[in-house]
Amino acid sequence: MKRFGKLVIAAVVVLAAAGAGYYAWLKLKPPGLPEGIVSINGRVEATQVDISTKIPGRVTEIVPHEGDLVSPGEVVARIDTSETGAQLHQAQASAELARQTLVTRQASVASDEAQLEFANEELRRATTLVNKGWSTHEILDQRNQQLKSADAALKAAQSQVDEARATVKTADAKVEELQAVINDSTITSPVQGRVQYRLVEPGAVLPPGGKIATVIDLSDVYTTVFLPAPQAGRLKIGNDADAARIVVDAAPEYVFPASVSFVAPESQFTPKTVEVQSEREQLVFRVKLQKPPGVLKGMEDQIKSGLRAVAYVRLDPAVKWPPELAVKLPPSEQAGQ
Repeated sequence: MKRFGKLVIAAVVVLAAAGAGYYAWLKLKPPGLPEGIVSINGRVEATQVDISTKIPGRVTEIVPHEGDLVSPGEVVARIDTSETGAQLHQAQASAELARQTLVTRQASVASDEAQLEFANEELRRATTLVNKGWSTHEILDQRNQQLKSADAALKAAQSQVDEARATVKTADAKVEELQAVINDSTITSPVQGRVQYRLVEPGAVLPPGGKIATVIDLSDVYTTVFLPAPQAGRLKIGNDADAARIVVDAAPEYVFPASVSFVAPESQFTPKTVEVQSEREQLVFRVKLQKPPGVLKGMEDQIKSGLRAVAYVRLDPAVKWPPELAVKLPPSEQAGQ
């Protein structure tokens, strides 16, 4: 009996301790999400931009290395243009010669116009003398012929001027074409981003459209999550930056707003890399949660494609976000706002 009593006392103590621990856990555990807001793991991704060469040629220089940040307009690579440069100088000389020829043709037109005016005056005088009987019709015929010759010479000179103008335009177009090739030989980044891959090295000969580097566009960052049909079906696609919240593992102290920019039209089996709340949800829809432009300003060194994040999606617009999920941006972005 004494042994049984000790066992009962021990059981009571254990139950009391368990009850106290459970009560303490209830007090210390974080509050649950409100009804209408779901959380799910996701991955930070960004649009990949392939930087390619527009012209064929040998790569002479690639400036950034993998992992470097590049700004819009920053030089990424250069293509050899020694041959094109020589062609440009030749085209510029041809354009200058065409302009000089045009000036000469225009001077000929001015001279022929003067000759036509003189022939008209001579014909007028000859006509007056013939009418008064002081000259012969033979002289009048000569003056008429001189006028026709002067008029034909003027028209020919004007045609040569038009031809010279066309030659100038053709020469200028050639110069512009070669200059454009030289300009295209300096390849710049179209976006603010991080170099993910250097696909070639200096010395490589590329065709038109040959890829040089892949850049992650940090102005187009989004988080990919997978939601089951009952939840994905309630989402509204739009620019509502209050539709979701993102907490990135690399910066857990910040809470970023996001909008639902894409919901896959077809379901798929749960990817192995995705953790879902219920293993019974085998079919899910891919959802993109888009971050507003500029929201990651100042965090380019921390944000990388592939980072894990926790996404909170509001299924019911009437539900208010809990205080712990209030938007909290980096100081640089807060100053910008």
